[in-house]
Amino acid sequence: MTKTSWSRFSKLALACLFVLSVATVPAAAVSVGDSDVVSDAEVGTQVTATATLTELYQNPSLESWTLAGSTELTDVTWTVYYYDQTGAKVSQESFDGQSFSDAQVSADDGTSEIVVEVTGTVPTVEQYSYDPPQSFTVIALEQTREGGSTNAIETWDATYYTSESREARGSIDEAAAAVEQVDSQQAERSLQNAIDAYDGEEFSLAVDLADQAREQAQETQQSNQLMQYALYGVGGLLVVGLLVGGFLYWRSQQQGHDKLG
Repeated sequence: MTKTSWSRFSKLALACLFVLSVATVPAAAVSVGDSDVVSDAEVGTQVTATATLTELYQNPSLESWTLAGSTELTDVTWTVYYYDQTGAKVSQESFDGQSFSDAQVSADDGTSEIVVEVTGTVPTVEQYSYDPPQSFTVIALEQTREGGSTNAIETWDATYYTSESREARGSIDEAAAAVEQVDSQQAERSLQNAIDAYDGEEFSLAVDLADQAREQAQETQQSNQLMQYALYGVGGLLVVGLLVGGFLYWRSQQQGHDKLG
């Protein structure tokens, strides 16, 4: 095969691969409009979150499908509201439990927009993590085609905490900011120990170690400042010494000229 023929063959092959890749990419599920979902919440408190779905029938051949939802909240109640193009409510459904899978969406019903609302209690943290922060799923929505595949629509997560874990995290954050400003292995070790204590749910110890790291960082910073001031002082003395020496040398030269005269 000649070089020109090989080049044409390569271009044709790439074009075919591109067409095949486009053809195999699944169509977008639906569009997500406004949402009101907490970004963090305290364990044991009740929260309500909502998500709006629009452009429900992006695939012309898909005018009927099923909406499914799940959450890690507990004591959960779902409400799904269906609206037409004028904004008028067509109907609504309610579900209990951490998931539902049989909310029917159909263009024949005049539905053009859906609002999903979930209310529940923030669960207990199973495993604490300082970085990345521990999180849970508030809402996860999916579109299921009849006899077909399931497409993820969107998932909203939030961090969660207790008053003790939040206090510990705040102390570690302050310590980390202080340690970042200095070069102190001792402070870095204390900070890491504080993070380890946090991950092990020893929050009081984490606070103490974080405070220790912050104090060590501040002491290092003060020591560095004192050293810097001392260097400035030594530098100033050297400058003064040079000026005095230069002046005395100049005077000696002037006196020598006077004697010659």
